[in-house]
Amino acid sequence: MTILESLKNLNLDTDAVVSLSYSGGTDVFVHNETEVDTALSDTDVVSTFAELVATPGLNAETQYGGNVLESLRNEGLLDDYAHDHTFSEYLAETITDNFYDVEVIEYTTEKYDHKRGFCTLSADVNVTMGNILKSVPCLIGWKASVKTENGTLIVG
Repeated sequence: MTILESLKNLNLDTDAVVSLSYSGGTDVFVHNETEVDTALSDTDVVSTFAELVATPGLNAETQYGGNVLESLRNEGLLDDYAHDHTFSEYLAETITDNFYDVEVIEYTTEKYDHKRGFCTLSADVNVTMGNILKSVPCLIGWKASVKTENGTLIVG
């Protein structure tokens, strides 16, 4: 059963907030301070995140409540999009090129020693159940959590 099917079976209110999270990591060198660049090129976190937030009608918000696309538009980062049906690719490239400025993906680095480590990139967004049902995004690899009367349910 897919995440989407599992969420549908919960019969949630359309205004219920679903938290979606996706992460990936890779072995890195930490002595030359390129761990984030390596993780950006070796994982699919940014492209998967971009594909999700580019889904028409989804209206993904950050954990802090701001709409991801509106925030990027307000910063002028989406002004150069050519409207050539490659929005998710353009969005991924924009996020990668402005990684430290846009702050939509978190990173952590575990250092094994002075030279090697592991860098993890994590993307987290909140969407309403109604928008998920209307836009039917691709949620492969994502984890969904939703607060219910009986606690937080995690799917994925």
